[in-house]
Amino acid sequence: MTDQIASRPPRHRLPRRAVGYWTARGVAGAVPPVAGLAVAYGLAEGARPWLGPALAVVVVAAVAYATVVPSWRHAVHRWEATGEAVYAVSGWFVRDWRVAPLSRVQTVDTVRGPLHRVFGLATVTVTTASAHGPVRLEALDADVAAATARELTEIVRATPGDAT
Repeated sequence: MTDQIASRPPRHRLPRRAVGYWTARGVAGAVPPVAGLAVAYGLAEGARPWLGPALAVVVVAAVAYATVVPSWRHAVHRWEATGEAVYAVSGWFVRDWRVAPLSRVQTVDTVRGPLHRVFGLATVTVTTASAHGPVRLEALDADVAAATARELTEIVRATPGDAT
């Protein structure tokens, strides 16, 4: 059965809003180092010869990340949840293909942080006994995430066994 599960790619793409979400996360992550270097540059005259170039490198890297990575990530991420398994494909250079048979699922969690709510998104985490960790369905439409979590929970509850 695992060969049948892994033989086709997941069919669902993420909503286009995921690009805005990942861009905002990237910008938010860049603010502390940029602000720290800018403050240090303003206060430490003796260190300006190396702080200026360091600040420029961090700003260029942050802008490059925020303009390229979110769209690239949207292009490669796929997901699907069926009555048999949960699939997630991600990765830019190295593709990460995750399949969790529902008979192995232990928990199904949904997360909607403040930034998720701004973009109308949520993340569903499907935890199994796998050493590779949970399968994360990131940046799903919030309504789709809620329905998926509800359906998976109902299927797992009806599946015999102890999910180990």
